[in-house]
Amino acid sequence: MNYIEAIAYLHSLTDYEKTRIERYTPDTLDLSRVERLLAAVGNPHTCFPALHIAGTKGKGSTAAVSEACLRAAGYRTGLYTSPHLHTFRERIQVAGRKIAREEVVALVEEVRPLIERTPGVTTFEAITAIGFLYFARSGVDVAVVEVGLGGRLDATNVLTPEVSVITSLSLDHTYLLGNTLAEIAYEKAGIIKPGIPAVSAPQRAEAIQVLETVSREREAPLTEVGRDWDYDPGPADLDGQYFTARRVTDGGSDLDGKYWIPLLGRHQLENATSAIAALDVLRRRGFRIPAEAVHKGLRNVHWPGRLEILSREPLVVVDCAHNPYSAQVLRKALAEWFPDRRWVLIFGASADKDIAGMLRALLPISEYTIVTRSDHPRAESPIELADVVASVGGGAEVSVNVRKSIRRGLAVMDPGSGLLVTGSIFLVADAREEWARYTGAPLPDNDGASDTWPGGDAPPCDRGFKMNTYVGREHDVG
Repeated sequence: MNYIEAIAYLHSLTDYEKTRIERYTPDTLDLSRVERLLAAVGNPHTCFPALHIAGTKGKGSTAAVSEACLRAAGYRTGLYTSPHLHTFRERIQVAGRKIAREEVVALVEEVRPLIERTPGVTTFEAITAIGFLYFARSGVDVAVVEVGLGGRLDATNVLTPEVSVITSLSLDHTYLLGNTLAEIAYEKAGIIKPGIPAVSAPQRAEAIQVLETVSREREAPLTEVGRDWDYDPGPADLDGQYFTARRVTDGGSDLDGKYWIPLLGRHQLENATSAIAALDVLRRRGFRIPAEAVHKGLRNVHWPGRLEILSREPLVVVDCAHNPYSAQVLRKALAEWFPDRRWVLIFGASADKDIAGMLRALLPISEYTIVTRSDHPRAESPIELADVVASVGGGAEVSVNVRKSIRRGLAVMDPGSGLLVTGSIFLVADAREEWARYTGAPLPDNDGASDTWPGGDAPPCDRGFKMNTYVGREHDVG
């Protein structure tokens, strides 16, 4: 088995990233499957402490910030996120480095017989088991784990973390998680464990009431950004932004202070402050995280595709906004960072999203709209997207792919315009790769590229779990 075959095998399982889940219920997403799979390899998820993150928007950014700060504090970190932008290997990282292709192959070959003895295992469940196995064998000191979908029934919810984090909640996946913010909050609150501290980003009243109720019932101390922690925005430019974060209860925190972060958009300050609040909880539970490490982690965090400027002249911006709320947040951020700018909008989205809601937020700032599709099975067709644009009072040019869309967008831009690509993470990934081709820049590391890595075995887990014969190796991601 080679790397491409290993990835193909994982996607041959029930893959809810490519096909629509019809029911978010225990008989569809059965945690006992992943529990049995993990038990067969010695329960690696019990081999390391974890920070567990759920939410509608910002959970990936919060995970990236948290991991960067923990690594800056000297911890050997694991980072588990989904979906990936360019390569499957982004999903599973140790010490800031993506898992190597050869490691993916070895783990899939090892776990495949166990998967086939566990009927119904999904792609995400298998990847989660492989990720936790890799973390344990790599000897991580702490893992930062992002929920895939929802929370209560997500495969990652086998963890008993050191702290659970709920980022900003809004309406998304409503056909699965519920039609109200309260219903969605209940599903996300499923990661809150009895007696385990939790942190919440600022929430609307309907959502925070649910989180507070669940936390109280489970005797889980809840720290709220906006109540227990607060932040003030500072100066900002195209390189990043300053902000001040402080704990406003319990006499403050050693992590109170002024920070700089390279991520754009004021919404990133919510994510960063939520991460700082979670790190403060870890400090109170015995982790050594000095303020200097948090400053360094925030300065060095890298999370592409989120209000990312690919070019300043001409101005090209990409963002992974994928629901109406995130589109509204994007519009607000664009107005602050690029005042009075008009945009040529390149838009594509997954078919199961509230496309009309996103377009209502974005069309008022767009002087020209091009609809296209990403190279992903769930992408809505450009013809259908054009119909939705028309239904909300706009007009759009149809383009068959991202390559033609970008070239057409550049051709119709006025000197004072910008090119904005948004609607899904898959569209942004295609746009980032196409922009690299267009400008002659190196392509982002992707599943079509070759890997090179130096030798050096990772330390094995010494906390009593099954090693079998596989040995993880560090590698250079370039």
